[in-house]
Amino acid sequence: MRTACTGGLSTALGWLVVTLAIAAGLPCAAQVKRIYIAADDHTDYLWSADEVTYRQAFLNMLDYYLALADSTASEPPEFQSRWNCDGYFWVWEYEKNKTPAEFQRLIGRIRDGHIGVPLNALAVCLGGTPAEAVLRGMYYPGKLERQYSLSFPLANSIENQTLSLGLASLWAGSGARYSWRGICDCATQLPNPGNRDQEIYWFTGPDGARVLMKWYSLTFGDNRRLGGYAEAFHPAQAVEDATNKIGTAAYPYLAAGAFGHGWDGLASMTTAFVSTAKQTSTATRKVIVSNELDFFQDFEQAYGAQIPSVGLALGNEWELLCASLAEVSAKVKRAVEKLRAAEALATLVSLHDPGFSTGRTASRDLAWVNLGMYWEHVWHANGSVPRIERERFQRRLADEIRAYVNRLQNDAEIALGNLIPNPGSNSRFFVFNALSWPRSDVADLPFPGPGPVHVVDVTTGKEVPSQLVSVNQNALLRILAPDVPPVGYKVFEVRNGVGQNHPGGPTVTGRVVENAEVKVTLADNGAIVSLIDKQRQDREFAARISGKSLNDLGPGTGTVVTENVGPVAATLVASASGPLKHTSRVTLVRGSPRITIENEIEQNFGDVRTWEFVFNLQSPVVWHEEVGAILRAKLARDGGHYHDTLARYDWLTLNHFFDISENEIGVTLSNADCYFMRLGDSTPTSLDTNQPRVSVLAGGQIDSTSYGIQNQGLDTYFLQRFALTTHGKFTAADAMRFSLEHQNPLVAAAVTAGKSVFPEKTFSLLSLNDPNVMLWAIKPADDGIQNGVIARVWNLAGSATTLTMTPPSGLISGARFATHIETPTGPAPTAGGSLAVPLNPWQMATYAIDFSNLFGPAAIRATTSARVGIPLTFRLLSATDAGLPYQAASAIGDTPGIPLDTRRIPLNLDPLLLFSLNTPPVFRHYFGQLDAFGQAQATVSIPADNGLIGFSFYTAFVTLDPSAPSAVRSISNSEKVTIGR
Repeated sequence: MRTACTGGLSTALGWLVVTLAIAAGLPCAAQVKRIYIAADDHTDYLWSADEVTYRQAFLNMLDYYLALADSTASEPPEFQSRWNCDGYFWVWEYEKNKTPAEFQRLIGRIRDGHIGVPLNALAVCLGGTPAEAVLRGMYYPGKLERQYSLSFPLANSIENQTLSLGLASLWAGSGARYSWRGICDCATQLPNPGNRDQEIYWFTGPDGARVLMKWYSLTFGDNRRLGGYAEAFHPAQAVEDATNKIGTAAYPYLAAGAFGHGWDGLASMTTAFVSTAKQTSTATRKVIVSNELDFFQDFEQAYGAQIPSVGLALGNEWELLCASLAEVSAKVKRAVEKLRAAEALATLVSLHDPGFSTGRTASRDLAWVNLGMYWEHVWHANGSVPRIERERFQRRLADEIRAYVNRLQNDAEIALGNLIPNPGSNSRFFVFNALSWPRSDVADLPFPGPGPVHVVDVTTGKEVPSQLVSVNQNALLRILAPDVPPVGYKVFEVRNGVGQNHPGGPTVTGRVVENAEVKVTLADNGAIVSLIDKQRQDREFAARISGKSLNDLGPGTGTVVTENVGPVAATLVASASGPLKHTSRVTLVRGSPRITIENEIEQNFGDVRTWEFVFNLQSPVVWHEEVGAILRAKLARDGGHYHDTLARYDWLTLNHFFDISENEIGVTLSNADCYFMRLGDSTPTSLDTNQPRVSVLAGGQIDSTSYGIQNQGLDTYFLQRFALTTHGKFTAADAMRFSLEHQNPLVAAAVTAGKSVFPEKTFSLLSLNDPNVMLWAIKPADDGIQNGVIARVWNLAGSATTLTMTPPSGLISGARFATHIETPTGPAPTAGGSLAVPLNPWQMATYAIDFSNLFGPAAIRATTSARVGIPLTFRLLSATDAGLPYQAASAIGDTPGIPLDTRRIPLNLDPLLLFSLNTPPVFRHYFGQLDAFGQAQATVSIPADNGLIGFSFYTAFVTLDPSAPSAVRSISNSEKVTIGR
């Protein structure tokens, strides 16, 4: 690129001319190099100090750089002080510990670009992290965006040598446009991680979403120079390094950035960036004190169309350290998954009671920040802070996350049970399905007895298979719940006495459990040594390699007994003493090919342990969910998603599932608690795709006993659950659907019949038209459900689609596109009361859905045109009156109206009003009951009489409540319509 010449102009004026010339595209013989140097204090949280000390360091540094920004405000923009927090946790702490006025001052400097803040909490290692946890971990900046009209276009993951591919999509979907990486080149098994094949590129996810990534090679072998995580540790040296980089074959550009200063120190307060920029700027080299965004904006404008797109996975390295505290990390994963049902239940309740979330904000926001912090990168825990402090930190974060989720679900279950009527005397319970498709599956209800009892589906009046079971000394009533609707419930009634027989359930013979679909044989140690698919000519899917089979922890003696068997399900339990004391439960359910496995390791261990899975498949291909992406576990040159040379290959991310297939047949494994897996004999530098063997990491310190929490923090209990199913041709949607059903069991809770708000028998909030699209989350907006219901979906197909999301009765009145952190970005199309939007292949998308006038006063509006001979329909809405009776009426006029205590019904007492109250064949459903959302429909049958053309009339309604003044709770507006041709 050529720019306008600066000639003999002064430095500041020359730079202004150059900047304007660049924008105009003018030529110049003198090519001005633009060097951006960015100061930060790289936070190694709990590395060199405790939490209190880090908190004070954050406050002190922000105060220092706020003052420095003030003192340099009269300088040219490029010489004004700018400071870059390496995570939003700095701002969180500042808000919690400073006065409102001081916090507003900080917000002002974030807005004007003198303080930079990314979407990430601190330096984080997100490989293995559930996608939803990644998103919730960025919610605090989203809240600030909406509250203060800010934007946070930067997302980072610094110092670790590896990076998950799906982060490109998750970051971009959350509003990020830019990212930079500098690595440590330490504590690594990669032979040369600093030798980048692309130094600046579009980091592109499978859905095509992208962020501009600056990731320079570690040319000098020093992580305090370019390519390291403290590129500007020596600002003057960084200027020279960046200057020399410009115009090279690997970097043929005129703009370069050197970011990061703090390195491993606790605090950094310096004026060196301002002085260096002044001292090293010349007519041909402009040095700018950077907030990092300015570099990216400059570079994107100048070169964005020229640089390559790269969409490859790099595996995991420091991410693996969370397995050194495996059960604690598993608890976090379980809590994130449990959010799906807890928030869906909360959505139903909140649509009736917007105050349901009152009092939860603080614990919710803390849970989101904790998800942002749980995978903070100093899991090595071998700094000057005692390792036990890091362990306690991780345990506390996990406990706070779980406490929020557990209370939310418990409260939502009770609240919903209190909104469903029970007109009889028998016990009833609702069975809730949080997923976006109908399901027939097991549901367990705590039931202390006594028996015998049987269970009836209230919707159909038919008895369903049921059995009383005992699991871990808990008495449960287990049923097979058929056709539970999407994001909705069915009600079942418990009746005394023996019910009908339900032959054809699963059976147990010795160590064999089988149903009509599969036959499974267990060994003494709980391993599955035979898995026969009866639906595929009794094909055997289990195999053995080096003495290992399926769900195999290793050799050990034990016993196998029957725990439960009945018309719904049967469970075999193996209790083994070796290689670690453990119990494995294998359950089959009536009419299902799913093999459910529940493993409990019941002793402490300090070494690396795995669950082996060996399959009778040839030339297998493995697909797996990474972090917001579905990957083919092969090198790029072989048609896979992994970088040919720069990735670490031994431990790949295992989120909801992996699938192993040959041609048109295979097996999906659902994983509920673990984080990583190894293919065959893969090593850090080689990916073994030849063996039909996958090792799931049960826990351990992978690279060294110096890294991570030793001996699992002395934990002696580890719950690790899987499920297996065989299938034909692999599809990602089928694999995810199977895994979500396993990991999101139907929720059963008592119907307490406190109010008659929701339907007595069954209810569904919404449905999706495309089976390849999964509803990933549905929840009340964090800013309050009056701001909409947040719905997140994921298209798990490699082809584009048009999604239609349909709630009952066409309830959607409007919708907005939103980022994944809930910031609206523009209107989304709706048609006929449904959301109708395009989705790219593999795209995850988030919407804020507005339900028709649910939270305003009672309202009525016409939903069809008023024409002779055509029925005219009105929608009646009053959310706070859900379940109450209503009375509508029509009148010729609405003024002066009908006085009622201190209020006024906006209709005149005229002949049409009396006629509308007494002529139901014409004025249909003018009296009735509002549904669970406080809505109803009323219809006027307009005669086919052209004499009515041009006639106008008004319609309104009231809701009736004997305890309200004048027995009228709410009065709607009046809706005027004029009859046309």
